[in-house]
Amino acid sequence: MPVEIDIDHVAKLARVELTDDEKARMRDQLAVILEHAAKVGEVAADDVVPTASPIPQVNVFREDGPEPSLSHDAAIANAPAAADERFLVPKIAETGS
Repeated sequence: MPVEIDIDHVAKLARVELTDDEKARMRDQLAVILEHAAKVGEVAADDVVPTASPIPQVNVFREDGPEPSLSHDAAIANAPAAADERFLVPKIAETGS
């Protein structure tokens, strides 16, 4: 089934300028892509459960648990600047008033 494509509108959305030759080539290529996508939709059967992945997946993350880490003093000791036992960083945003 042929697909009608407004390639000027697509180019405007993509913010690209196309020559007439490019428009013709892109229109043909996009039509082929959309026709193939439509065929995939035809293959889908009602008895197939929709899935995000064809391979069953399980949680691959490790169990979360406390582990040794830097002490507060050791972390602050590496800071370029600190004040009141906190990292001192330059202001990057203005507060609204």
